[in-house]
Amino acid sequence: MRQSELAVIGDAELVEELSLLTTQTARMRARMADIMAELERRRCATRTSATGARRW
Repeated sequence: MRQSELAVIGDAELVEELSLLTTQTARMRARMADIMAELERRRCATRTSATGARRW
């Protein structure tokens, strides 16, 4: 959105848009954390299974 577009929008609409973006950002961060945790879990599981396979 351009500065000129922001200038014609009322305060309530700007606050609403900011709230929406903040909520979306929080959801994206939470999703990123979930994905990173899953990747770490898989990496550890792969390492554990590889180590276990060597023991046999």
